[in-house]
Amino acid sequence: MTAMIIVVMGVAGAGKSTIGQLLASELCCEFLDGDSLHPPANIQKMTTGIPLTDADRAPWLAAIHARIVESFERGRNLVVACSALKQRYRNTLSETVPLVWVYLRGSAEMIRTRLLERQHHFMRANMLASQFADLEEPAGAITIDVAVAPSDAVCQIVHVLHSKQAKAS
Repeated sequence: MTAMIIVVMGVAGAGKSTIGQLLASELCCEFLDGDSLHPPANIQKMTTGIPLTDADRAPWLAAIHARIVESFERGRNLVVACSALKQRYRNTLSETVPLVWVYLRGSAEMIRTRLLERQHHFMRANMLASQFADLEEPAGAITIDVAVAPSDAVCQIVHVLHSKQAKAS
């Protein structure tokens, strides 16, 4: 059986890590928080409020892609949390590997409130506008409203996954 690789994407504060971890637990598979693969220079820029450029993101996306390919080749299911805001970033991540995209969609106001409440994270609320400016909503993704509780979001995702699997068989 082919490995299922799911990428949970959206702007900072949408709940990618929280929902991704819960989803991985539900599916009994590994979870990768893409933020853990940012080079120190990227984290330093974001900590000081400087948005990343495409050039800054390239090695980060390559590192995530390498982990995706490794899991796929080993036949291991994987849930990845990664902003993947632009279609070209998603193209990089999905090169040679079929991915399932889960898009966490929410209003700027709701997500700004979450970012203001979040502590101990390098992404600041003042950078949210740049995230929404870069966001190219994905076509064909499982789209989840971030206003629902994380556990409800996971139930919705699992339901869609099961429906897709049933149609494929």
